[in-house]
Amino acid sequence: MKILILTIGSRGDVQPYVALGMRLQQHQHDVTIGTCAEFESFISDHGLNYAFINNEQLEFMRSDDGRIAMEHTGNLWEAIQTGRRLLPKVGPMLRRQIDDAWKATQEVQPDLILFHPKALGSADFAERLQIPCMFAFYLPIYVPTGDFPAMGFPGLPLGRWYNRMTVKLINRVTWLATRKHINAWRVANGMARRSGRDFLKRGDGEVIPAIHAFSPSVIPQPDDWPETATVTGYWFLDRAADWQPSAELESFLSAGSPPVYFGFGSIFGRDPSRVTRMIVEAVRAAGVRAIVARGWGGLDPSGMELPDSMLAIDAAPHDWLFERCAAVVHHGGCGTTAAALRSGRPQFICSFFGDQPFWGKTMQSLGVAPAPIPQRRLTPGKLIAAIRQITTDAAMTARAVQLGQQIRSEDGVGNAVRFIER
Repeated sequence: MKILILTIGSRGDVQPYVALGMRLQQHQHDVTIGTCAEFESFISDHGLNYAFINNEQLEFMRSDDGRIAMEHTGNLWEAIQTGRRLLPKVGPMLRRQIDDAWKATQEVQPDLILFHPKALGSADFAERLQIPCMFAFYLPIYVPTGDFPAMGFPGLPLGRWYNRMTVKLINRVTWLATRKHINAWRVANGMARRSGRDFLKRGDGEVIPAIHAFSPSVIPQPDDWPETATVTGYWFLDRAADWQPSAELESFLSAGSPPVYFGFGSIFGRDPSRVTRMIVEAVRAAGVRAIVARGWGGLDPSGMELPDSMLAIDAAPHDWLFERCAAVVHHGGCGTTAAALRSGRPQFICSFFGDQPFWGKTMQSLGVAPAPIPQRRLTPGKLIAAIRQITTDAAMTARAVQLGQQIRSEDGVGNAVRFIER
């Protein structure tokens, strides 16, 4: 098959699909990933075809408005309020994104489209071309279930009807936020407007299969899900076979006890330096060794004099580094959370926005992390207490080791490929 994967966002919104695309290609499928131009070389370096979508969403995330938005979308209500305020700026950007994604789809002429929910219009493109599409994501958010509420809603003791209602509400809010742009595209391409409130139904009524890239050891697949929805396990992209750590990193790791890792990837608030200074203070007070990863702007140790117990790095593959650390402190992105789980190390999540608070609470419920703390509420005292807990709590460490063994035994990418082919 000729398969087009459409995804929009940061590195964490691209990397899992590269892992999936590579395995699909091993099964003799022709795979193209359409995403922001910033990731073109990342995709092509892994042997996959690239299709252009503009960088505007990434640039917005790095703007002052984007940084403020990331600090004020910690729950559904905040997300709605922030979204309404920023809609005049975001709306035209979404329409240009849809146009780019449609142009990419026309150029590829795929037999199947796999899509991230932020890749607006994907299901409509498939309907226009009369081909199948599949929703492929790392959150249980659009398939109704009585087992648990949708992301962003509290787990109230109101029964299964409440849990199912929260998913329907998420579907409704998603449609209200995107219908103007989707229907404008449909009309411009000779299609009838649609009024569907179900994210997993196309305008022609066809049900969209849903693939969920998280571990059933973390969130079990609900018994009331239809056959068109599945939980596969995580889609890990392991480091290149020829990757080698720097001499400085190897020397630091061998010079003492396993360090605590600190990294916030490409997610950052208005003052990364402030958070970095807080980390330095907490590391000193907790008496631990630490590695601070600059990532793509999440932390900024530039100009700071770090103690001998700390090392600043740009980045290192999580599958190599985390197992050499005592614990992992991060922002709660799905990919970093999954990598910490697989390493068998306790973790502490300092969330910014989106799904990050959800993963923080999920890790706490699994017993592998303390209660998460939003970045804007983080203090040196709270960070010191969390560091001490994740480095000394024997029960938490044992649970993390056990869960890591379970996740390493899963083949999430292989399960996804089998579902797609079936």
